[in-house]
Amino acid sequence: MRRIFSFIALALLAAPAAAQTFKTQSGDVKVETFASDLSHPWGLAFLPDGRMLVTERAGRMRLVGADGRLSQPLTGVPEVVARGQAGLLDVALDRNFAANRTLYFCFTYDSGGNAAVARAALDPEKAALHDVNVIFRQQGPGGSNNHGCRIAQARDDTLFVTLGDHFGPRDEAQNLGNHNGKLVRIAPDGSVPRDNPFAGRQGAKPEIWSYGHRNAQGLAFHPTTGKLWEQEHGPRGGDEVNLIEKGKNYGWPVIGYGIDYSGAKIHEGTHRAGMEQPLKYWVPSIAPSGMAFYTGDLFPRWKGNLFIGALAGQMLVRLTLDGDKVTGEERLLTELRERIRDVRQGPDGALYLLTDSAQGRILRITPAR
Repeated sequence: MRRIFSFIALALLAAPAAAQTFKTQSGDVKVETFASDLSHPWGLAFLPDGRMLVTERAGRMRLVGADGRLSQPLTGVPEVVARGQAGLLDVALDRNFAANRTLYFCFTYDSGGNAAVARAALDPEKAALHDVNVIFRQQGPGGSNNHGCRIAQARDDTLFVTLGDHFGPRDEAQNLGNHNGKLVRIAPDGSVPRDNPFAGRQGAKPEIWSYGHRNAQGLAFHPTTGKLWEQEHGPRGGDEVNLIEKGKNYGWPVIGYGIDYSGAKIHEGTHRAGMEQPLKYWVPSIAPSGMAFYTGDLFPRWKGNLFIGALAGQMLVRLTLDGDKVTGEERLLTELRERIRDVRQGPDGALYLLTDSAQGRILRITPAR
C-alpha cells in the first residue's frame, strides 16, 4: 500500500500544472505548462518537426518533445563559465536548418563574462552536437553581469549578436576598440562581412554593426520590413526598444532615461546629436528580455504586434505598432509573477514563454475557447 501511495505522489508531482485563464484586451487566454524542471532556461528554438531546443544557463541544452518531455542534456556542448548572469545563453537555428542541421549558440567562455558564438550540427536522434566550432569571441574588459547575448540571422544569412557592457566601465560601450556594449554582425563561418560599417577602420573591431548599447537581450527582424529591432536593459529606468541601423550610436552611457542603482545621475541628458533615440523606453525599469513579432492566425487581433518578456517586471508586454512607431502597450500575465526570459511563436501559432527560475518552465499561451 505504501508503494501505491508513493507512486501516486510521484505521478502528481510530474503532472503538468493546471491551465490558468487570464483576461486581455483581446479576450481571455489560457496559459498552461508545456514543460518543466528546467534550471534558468534562457533560449528557445523550434525544430522543423515541432520539437524544441532549449538552453539552461548552467550549460545544458535539451530537446523538448511534442509531449513536453525533456531529453537528457545534449552531448557536445563546450565548457561554459556559468556564474551570476553568465552561462549558456541563446540558441538559433540556421535558416537552412532542414537541409544542413546547423545551429548557433552563445555562451560565456571566461571568468570576465566574455561571450562566444559557436556553430554546430545537431543530431536530434542521438541528442548530440557534432562539428562544434567557435566562430566568434568577444574581446573587452570583463565584468560581473550584463552579458547579452541574443542571436538573429538576416535574410542574407549573416548573424547579428548582442553583447553586453559587462556592468563594467560604462564608457567602453562608446569605445570601438572592443566588443562591449555592441551589436556585431558576422558571416555564418565567423568571418567579417566586407560591408560592415567599421571594417578596415583602424582601431575599431570590424565585427561591430552598432554601438552604445548596455545589455541587449531581445533581437528580432520585422517579418514584413526586414528591419532589425532590439531591446535592452537600462539601469533604474531607461529600458529601450530600438530600431537598429548600420553604424549608428545608441547613446549608452552618454544619453538615456534612467539613473544609477544608487539614485545618482548617469547621463549628460536624454538627447545628443549623432545619437539615436529609442522607439520606446520604460521608467521605471521592467528588465526586458526575449522578444518576438507575432505573425500567426491563432490570435488574429495580435498580428503584427511585438511581444517582450520582462524579468523584474514579471510579465509579458504586448506592443502595438504603426510602421516603426509604438502606438500602445498592454501588460499581460502579471498575476503569474514569473520572470519571463524568452518569447517565441510556435508553429501552431501559440506563444511560448521561458520562465527564469531554478524551477523554470516553458509556458504555452492559446485562446481560452
